[in-house]
Amino acid sequence: MEGLKVAGRYAQSLLELAEEKQITDAVLKDMEHLLATTNESKDFHVFLNSPLIKMDKKNEIFDKIFGGFQEVSKKFIHLLTKNNREVILPLIAEEYISKLNEIRGIVPMTITSAVKLHDEVKTTILEKLNKQVKGSIELTEKVDESLIGGFVVRMGDTRIDASIAHQLNEMKQRLIR
Repeated sequence: MEGLKVAGRYAQSLLELAEEKQITDAVLKDMEHLLATTNESKDFHVFLNSPLIKMDKKNEIFDKIFGGFQEVSKKFIHLLTKNNREVILPLIAEEYISKLNEIRGIVPMTITSAVKLHDEVKTTILEKLNKQVKGSIELTEKVDESLIGGFVVRMGDTRIDASIAHQLNEMKQRLIR
């Protein structure tokens, strides 16, 4: 929880700096790239968490990996490394994206279903959820066959589970009691 608070403060500072320099979209791309790198590479995650690699060596590696980043992003990463906070870089990237989406009125939503949803079903779900949301929805679709049928919607802290797997689990819990 503490890491999330600190990440939020750093993300807010980066956002304010990016707004001041009018490069919020460019920094957004940097943060999305950083997050993708972290999620795709276990080695990068290990590198971030390694206390054995010295600050200057980490910065050298960051410069090679993220050479195309905005100067603001590079200096920000160097500052984090100097303060031994590079471990929370992925959290900061997530917070930056989240804060920018909030400012722009974009609500990220993920629909996970057992099979790819038909357009009519997706449209019906979006119409119902759009009434409850201020702003525009940015939809991500996932397929998880373990749901058996139905779908799960995630929007921020809200989770709507209309999956058959969830219903079967609830039924099982009622029978056990």
